[in-house]
Amino acid sequence: MTRSLLGLDFGGSSIKGALVDVETGRTLTSRVSIKTPEPSTPDNCIPAIAGLVRQIGGEGPVGLAVPCVVQRGIARTAANIDHKWIGVDGAALLGATIGRPVTFLNDADAAGLAEMKFGAGRGSSGVVIVLTFGTGIGSAIYIDGHLVPNTEFGHMEIRGMEAEHRASARVRTAESLDWPAWAERVNEFLARMHALFWPDLFILSGAVTENYAHFGPLLKSSAEIRSAQFTSEAGIVGAALAAAMRR
Repeated sequence: MTRSLLGLDFGGSSIKGALVDVETGRTLTSRVSIKTPEPSTPDNCIPAIAGLVRQIGGEGPVGLAVPCVVQRGIARTAANIDHKWIGVDGAALLGATIGRPVTFLNDADAAGLAEMKFGAGRGSSGVVIVLTFGTGIGSAIYIDGHLVPNTEFGHMEIRGMEAEHRASARVRTAESLDWPAWAERVNEFLARMHALFWPDLFILSGAVTENYAHFGPLLKSSAEIRSAQFTSEAGIVGAALAAAMRR
């Protein structure tokens, strides 16, 4: 019997979701996406997310991945969304609105969970770093399969600015960077990450990896580099898996 749960991925540009078979990591419905409200405050976003839940349907617990450090269910930061999320218990707020249990977690941690359980990191040991390239750069680090939560490597300073302000997928589009120019910036970020953490494997995630054939051969690192299996759906799948783990 298929065990399906709803996974939601809330980002600076869009909020998307789908029902996920948590036994296999396969999405069971087409991905549904809406534009992130502006301003992206809890008052604006929670009704929009609730509407997405009603549209997709399903039963039982819901996973919500967010671009925030989440400690004990409370958002402690807000990257690329309104700072009014800081201090908010997102699980309680959405749960009270939709009448279903909600698991609230960092979006890159969710993506990492999907890739480590069913995707490009499945069976990998040692130090694995998952990097999500989107509006910003998210990160998740696994040590022998165990997550160190809430890493924020995208905010590392490179050339006087945060790494995600130089090498995110949004910056590539905004600055009209061709693949070689963008890959050069990504390589600089990977080199800094390698110097600090000496990972065995980098997994690159986000919608941009649908174009991995264009930039993947340009990437260089002493660590192995793999494209994520779930690309833009990693956060959705990981959120659903997190909900299943906390039932």
